[in-house]
Amino acid sequence: MEKRWDNDQTLIVNSEGELRKLFGKTHDLAQKKVQTELDHYAQELIARSPFLCLGTQNISGKADVSPRGDAAGFVKILDSRTIALPDRPGNNRLDSLNNIISNAAVGLIFIIPGFDDTLRVNGRAKLVTDADLLAQMSVNGKVPKIAVVVEIDTVFLHCAKAFRRSKLWDEKQHQDRQDMPSLVKMILDQTGDAPRGHDEQKKLDDELEQDYRSTMY
Repeated sequence: MEKRWDNDQTLIVNSEGELRKLFGKTHDLAQKKVQTELDHYAQELIARSPFLCLGTQNISGKADVSPRGDAAGFVKILDSRTIALPDRPGNNRLDSLNNIISNAAVGLIFIIPGFDDTLRVNGRAKLVTDADLLAQMSVNGKVPKIAVVVEIDTVFLHCAKAFRRSKLWDEKQHQDRQDMPSLVKMILDQTGDAPRGHDEQKKLDDELEQDYRSTMY
């Protein structure tokens, strides 16, 4: 596709004024719904949520978003202005955690299977190693090494339009994972390290599944 906006600056929106001309006024209720602490509705939604996305950025503004998931209630509500996320084992890239060290601003969106509406939380995060807090987040005797503690600035409910448009929970829309190669195969192809034969690929895929089972916590 020809990217005409690279050569024609009139095709790029550069100010809030230009943006508002396209979209008009914000609905009054959308302005009023923003809260500065967790009420009982927000707390219940967090308690029900087994999955969230954590948005971070480093000091220079390079952004990243990371999925976080566990059994419902894995995010601890410490008080009406503070929540804590256990950092479970991953690939040790530590993108989100490194970003938080240099830039505390974070954004979270809590998702609940079957719910089309979501909860958004914005605030400032810190990485905490308090043993008492981490002990509350242990699973099968395994304690996380660190917790992401978020001091809340704003929290608000988000409407269902994105989920309705995507039909995310509609089983008729679910795609067959077998239509694409395995995760390992795709990464190896991308890095130029693809195995030579089917048996070797299957062995690598099986090893990843075993890793999932043995290192979830």
